[in-house]
Amino acid sequence: MRRKITVLPGDGIGKEVTRGAVEILETVAERYGHEFEFQYGEIGGQAIDNTGSPLPEQTIETCKNSDAVLLGAVGGPKWDNQPSHLRPERGLLKIRKELNLYANLRPISYYSSLSESSPLRKEIIEEVDFVIVRELTGGLYFGKPSERTTHDGKEAVVDTLFYQKDEMQRIIELAFELASKRRKKVTSVDKANVLESSRLWRETAEEIAERYPEVELEHMLVDNAAMQLIRNPRQFDVVVTENMFGDILSDEASVLTGSLGMLPSASISTQGPNLYEPIHGSAPDIAGKNIANPIAAILSAASMLRLSFGMEVEAEAIEKAVGETLDSGSRTGDIAEGQVRTLTTTEMVAEIKGAILDQEAITHIMGAYT
Repeated sequence: MRRKITVLPGDGIGKEVTRGAVEILETVAERYGHEFEFQYGEIGGQAIDNTGSPLPEQTIETCKNSDAVLLGAVGGPKWDNQPSHLRPERGLLKIRKELNLYANLRPISYYSSLSESSPLRKEIIEEVDFVIVRELTGGLYFGKPSERTTHDGKEAVVDTLFYQKDEMQRIIELAFELASKRRKKVTSVDKANVLESSRLWRETAEEIAERYPEVELEHMLVDNAAMQLIRNPRQFDVVVTENMFGDILSDEASVLTGSLGMLPSASISTQGPNLYEPIHGSAPDIAGKNIANPIAAILSAASMLRLSFGMEVEAEAIEKAVGETLDSGSRTGDIAEGQVRTLTTTEMVAEIKGAILDQEAITHIMGAYT
């Protein structure tokens, strides 16, 4: 199978982790007889420096003319004093709009070999397996007006939380579809005791739930959800929520696996290519040191194979290789606890590549005896 993939390394460690993910995809292509064509574009701070825009038109066109997009990370203190329209994060928000990316899927899974890396007790985090479904196109991040102003002669600021009901409907429907294929429970997170937008969100969830009688719907206020993620994360199956709540809760959930460097994500489009990225930031303090954890980017590439290309076997091969590498005691510094081997970024990528190729060797050996 031939597929075209746009890679947007972005800023900081984004360059390092996407390089590792591309190497893994090349290994998969070689093993399974696929052809992946990689094309590159600029986004974020690097794009501002080189083109004057956090998302150049050329990048948009390159992404639209591809089958999937792999993104690294954007931002850093270098651009903190830029005007708001020239902040690196504006490139991320704009590409979501340009590619019609409406849903971000963030799976949270427990690795027994990493139980010591989490600040939570093993009995709390073991067997955790849920997905956070975050709405991407509405809410405070896109509402207008969003500006500094004055009120009664004093400096003031306004941000607008704006949602259309159909934006709520499509994200909640996706959550129910996912839950119907999993453990059949949706937890809808809102702040309906305060926000009118949350009251409409809750009403919409109730309407959609009527079409999925086999799926349990649970409502949870966002402050309680933040507590329950730490107190009893095993209760969750599919968690669906609006843009800002999802941003915050998914970062909080990263402690369950021990590091932001472990968590992939997939942003789903209504039309056009999906976008895949690790949930971590650009980590400028460690950029260029070859110590970043590439696993979240690699698992994002696995999600790309599964969701965009229908390559289930290939995706499972990557995920199995990651698990075997962690079980062997290999770690990057962010998840190094106890008696383990601390590896560089490139060494971790090489270990995972080796595990994928070892699977191939085992398959050939087993085939000889059947």
